[in-house]
Amino acid sequence: MSDAAALPGQPRGSVSSGPGTTRAYNVLAPNPSAMTLDGTNTWIVAEPDSDLAVVIDPGPLDEGHLRNVVATAEKLGKRIGLTLLTHGHPDHAEGAARFAELTRSAVRALDPALRLGDEGLAAGDVITTGGLELRVVPTPGHTSDSLSFHLPADRAVLTGDTILGRGTTMVAHPDGRLGEYLDSLRRLRSLTTDDGVRTVLPGHGPVLEDAQGAVEFYLAHRANRLAQVETAVEKGYRTAPEVVAHVYADVDRSLWPAAELSVRAQLDYLRGRGLV
Repeated sequence: MSDAAALPGQPRGSVSSGPGTTRAYNVLAPNPSAMTLDGTNTWIVAEPDSDLAVVIDPGPLDEGHLRNVVATAEKLGKRIGLTLLTHGHPDHAEGAARFAELTRSAVRALDPALRLGDEGLAAGDVITTGGLELRVVPTPGHTSDSLSFHLPADRAVLTGDTILGRGTTMVAHPDGRLGEYLDSLRRLRSLTTDDGVRTVLPGHGPVLEDAQGAVEFYLAHRANRLAQVETAVEKGYRTAPEVVAHVYADVDRSLWPAAELSVRAQLDYLRGRGLV
């Protein structure tokens, strides 16, 4: 067994439905896979003394899961007043329209195509449903519409897929942009150094108790991968498939198609800075 305290971000044990912080409660969706880890974390967030809650990322279009989220909120003495999306990938957002029907709540997102209601989300917005304070933090890079939500009262941040509870995040060409992603990681790091954020509530995987450590690990990982890709290009590997075969030679070939999308994003980043 590995020591969780020695792992990046200090993950909190296994992943299951239950409290993440005082104000955030996870309902784990039944959609585990290589890309979603244990499944999608659907977060119910509310002030302890309020009967209104916000749900972040209702998850896939799975009727049982969506109804379980509603039932869990009711057991906690809450009703859903608002639904928020960190981004539009189906494992986070596909169930949003059905969830809105079940809860009669609006859906707010950065992407207008995902919204149900008159309001979207933008940098600097503050959600105050039921007395809750959630601050919208733009974190593009994994996708162009990725957002995180800062929960100051719990010194926590809900990161969607920008930071995961285990492993690292895919930044896949063409929607994923590495330069934006690195800027987003630095923005999250500033939350840990300037705003006291200590806990990461991710879209997949366990809660992380060391937010700053997680961000630093992600930045170091990206710098290392970029250096590997840059070195491969210098050795004459010019195309994305060539770079993948060189850099990911020890990785299962079934994962190479996904790795190629990541390498394309890295090559775009390096070319944009005149480094290859």
